[in-house]
Amino acid sequence: MSEKLKSIKEITQMLKQGQYTNDDWEAWKQDTRKGVMSLIAREGKKEQEKIKILQMHEEMSVLEAHYREQGRLAIAGVDEVGRGPLAGPVVASAVILNPDVPILGLQDSKKLSHAKLNDLFDQIHKDAISIGIGVVSSSEIDELNIYQATKKAMQQAVEGLNVQADFLLVDAMHIPLQIDQESLIKGDARSVSIAAASIVAKVTRDRMMVKLAETYPQYGFERHVGYGTKEHLAALDQYGVTDAHRKSFAPVRDRLGLL
Repeated sequence: MSEKLKSIKEITQMLKQGQYTNDDWEAWKQDTRKGVMSLIAREGKKEQEKIKILQMHEEMSVLEAHYREQGRLAIAGVDEVGRGPLAGPVVASAVILNPDVPILGLQDSKKLSHAKLNDLFDQIHKDAISIGIGVVSSSEIDELNIYQATKKAMQQAVEGLNVQADFLLVDAMHIPLQIDQESLIKGDARSVSIAAASIVAKVTRDRMMVKLAETYPQYGFERHVGYGTKEHLAALDQYGVTDAHRKSFAPVRDRLGLL
């Protein structure tokens, strides 16, 4: 190379700030210093990850684009979290995203780290057009059954939007509302709107379970969020059933002797 080689520290800073040209990039790709090769490999991996995220966003926005072309201007994704736990509420969310402010990285909440979930939760609350939340308690779950309770939570979430939705994309459920809708199996992996609702519902419920752990510290709700883990079942055996538990669910019902 005719010009003086930049130090690895200088290259690192230029990459971090995004202040480099295509010529710089091509020159660094030819640089045989191990430190530079490592930097370029890492940066290339980051770029591939960005491309992957952009492609995923595009693929998961197809349904929203389709219905917007039909004149639907307020499409709400709807999803729930908490059908399986032995304690705590089932929580649903409805989210109307702003198509002019895309949120990259939206996907099934179960595939995201705690840090990423919270980051996306904040982004959704900052950039979404409207968010609605529905919560059905453990006692209501016992009265209604979990399927009907989930449906009720989803209905509450849609009704809680401060913008009237004109179309619903719903994860594997039909909501009894006079709004046109499409039910999608594995919807949180197929629609950005449903994925956003999944993330909002999960973070909201997880935080509720952390709060519940303050009332019942011996059960470990802040760790297993009510699911039937060994820790949770052992706590049920040792401390008994609380008002937060779903008494119609077999592991709880059995411990009450209601066989």
